[in-house]
Amino acid sequence: MQKQYPINDIFYSLQGEGYHTGLPSAFIRFSGCNLKCQFCDTDHNLKQMLTAQEIINQVRQYDCEWLVLTGGEPSLWIDEELLAELHKYFKIAIETNGTRQLSEQIDWITVSPKQHLFPQAKVVVRHCNELKMIWQEGIEPNEIMQTYYKDIQCDHLLLQPCDTGNKEKNAQLIKETINYCLQHKHWRMSVQLHKILNIK
Repeated sequence: MQKQYPINDIFYSLQGEGYHTGLPSAFIRFSGCNLKCQFCDTDHNLKQMLTAQEIINQVRQYDCEWLVLTGGEPSLWIDEELLAELHKYFKIAIETNGTRQLSEQIDWITVSPKQHLFPQAKVVVRHCNELKMIWQEGIEPNEIMQTYYKDIQCDHLLLQPCDTGNKEKNAQLIKETINYCLQHKHWRMSVQLHKILNIK
């Protein structure tokens, strides 16, 4: 029996977050994660089990340069075989919590670390293209970096306001994120463009 992967969704859209915001990309969203973040926007109960070839057949219809592996936590499921097949058609990006080692076949690594929220979520990835921290009430990103993530080499530091589902609370978090970035120039703000545009 061929190996199957738990897939929440496969779709084509604009990258909504991080350094590549606005870039047309194909997305594979995996179901399942080793953490349980209250602000996660993935329904992990929604999944279909697909083989590597079934995944390839779906993503090949999208005419773009980048493929984004997201979740959930995609590093729980991806393997060298699947990545090699995907790499025939795309550059591969991953959005991960950084708790698992990653393949050298991945071209762009976005780590959204959670060790400051979950002590067991130790980050083992030592280099990433971007480190994206979720801005929540009461956090101090520079202190968190020094306490938990000072050994991680990253090309870009991003702050993204948490989507709480409350319009007034979100507005306050956005304001706080803006102010922090203005006062700490090495941080760059990331917004969830796809939610603003009401697209996937």
